[in-house]
This record gives sequence, structure tokens and C-alpha cells, in this order.
Amino acid sequence: MKEPGSRRVLVSDMNENSAIIVERNGGQGAYLLPLPSDQPARLTFTERGPGHIAIDYSFVPPAWRGRGVALKLIRRAVEDARAHQFTITPLCGYVAAEFRRHPEWSDVLAR
Repeated sequence: MKEPGSRRVLVSDMNENSAIIVERNGGQGAYLLPLPSDQPARLTFTERGPGHIAIDYSFVPPAWRGRGVALKLIRRAVEDARAHQFTITPLCGYVAAEFRRHPEWSDVLAR
């Protein structure tokens, strides 16, 4: 039960300090979203060749699940794919399910 005056924080409520960070290390990388007093949410990926990444893992801390956090990370990856002209293979089951729910992302889905 929620305490009076408490509210659930949605990703859209988070301030500018909660910007997504993209880290790269060789052919691997991650989209990270720092969360208040918790470990960051993340999508990890591997470069599969020129103009192609595979997203292989997603993680959102349990206290932040169901608030649109992972979807925000996926949307950022899709935006980056469009801006930098690469395609995405969603190996992670959750990411693959989101690609099925969003046919408007088919332009960056690797075939």
C-alpha cells in the first residue's frame, strides 16, 4: 500500500541529470540510465560489423520495473540507429518483443 503523499516516479518525471549514457569499449557497448540510489538500467550491445549492432541484454533494477525505463533505452538505441545509419538485431527477448510491438522501428531492424 502506498503511503499518503507518496508517488511512483515515472521515467518521464526524471530530470535532465538522468540522461542516457552510451559507453563503448572496442566492439561492445551499453546504453546506461542512472537511477536515483540504485544501479543503472542498461542495454548491452555488440557490434556485428559495419552499420550493425546486436542488443543482447537488458536490465532494469526491480524497484524501477514497469515504469518505462527499458523502453526509454530502446527508443534511444533506435534514435541512434536512425541518426548514425546502423541496424539493430534484438537478441534480448524483451527488446525483440518491443520491436514486434513497434512496427515503426522496422527501418532499423536488421533483416
